[in-house]
Amino acid sequence: MQALWQQFDQLGTEMIVTKSGRRMFPTFQVRISGMDPSAEYVLLMDFIPVDDKRYRYSFHSSSWLVAGRADVAAPSRMHFHPDSPVPGAQWMKQTVSFDTLKLTNNLLDDNGHMILNSMHRYQPRFHVVYVDPTPNSHLNAHKNFCSFFFSETRFMAVTAYQNHRITQLKIASNPFAKGFRTTDSNTWEGSASPFSAYCPPEGRVESPTIKSCCVSKTLSGAGQKGPAPLQAEKCGLFQLEKDSGGESSEKEGSVSLSLASFFHIPSYLEHAAASQERAYMS
Repeated sequence: MQALWQQFDQLGTEMIVTKSGRRMFPTFQVRISGMDPSAEYVLLMDFIPVDDKRYRYSFHSSSWLVAGRADVAAPSRMHFHPDSPVPGAQWMKQTVSFDTLKLTNNLLDDNGHMILNSMHRYQPRFHVVYVDPTPNSHLNAHKNFCSFFFSETRFMAVTAYQNHRITQLKIASNPFAKGFRTTDSNTWEGSASPFSAYCPPEGRVESPTIKSCCVSKTLSGAGQKGPAPLQAEKCGLFQLEKDSGGESSEKEGSVSLSLASFFHIPSYLEHAAASQERAYMS
């Protein structure tokens, strides 16, 4: 799957957003190592704007052009992996897939989908959160998570594909698009290997710059086997800052998130229970 992401990235990845919600393709898949097998973890994803611009596609030059300043961003949402929380041993024994995640442009969405603006660029982020069983765990929230991103997963949110080469690659590689194919799908050469994230157990007590956590990618180049670490700066996604009231927060660009509320595990568990109750009543 990583090789497929790289092929899309070379063309300029586009992801469809709809009012009812559309699943991502390629799917975000990751293999995790280094966890404490007996400790519980929550996995989640969010999406942040790459820049403060809105784009349009020029069919004449087959390229994306800046069309103005970005629209007002919707309130940030998190997508929790539906299996969360489970022990590290379970996360590490198989590839983790976020195949239930859906993208929408409906600002009034109440289904928990990720709300994005069309014609804007986004960067998916992947977070591993340690479920701290100790009292007052929220006081250590900035120590209990690792965050990762992979630059090749950036994409443009669209309501219809603009680049015809993206359309062709999606048809050729998406197993649900067999009816649109005019050539043998076996001619597509790609690797199903997922992204790799190494999050050592001791990482949860390190600095929030997460320098101790290494992100790795499985390379398919000639003569290169196994995971290779990314640049160190790609591990340190967040900086811990203090506001005027002395509260800690994470910042990247114009994105600001409160640590205590952002990764408050009891709130997630209450939300999950409420969602199950709604599904049962319906």
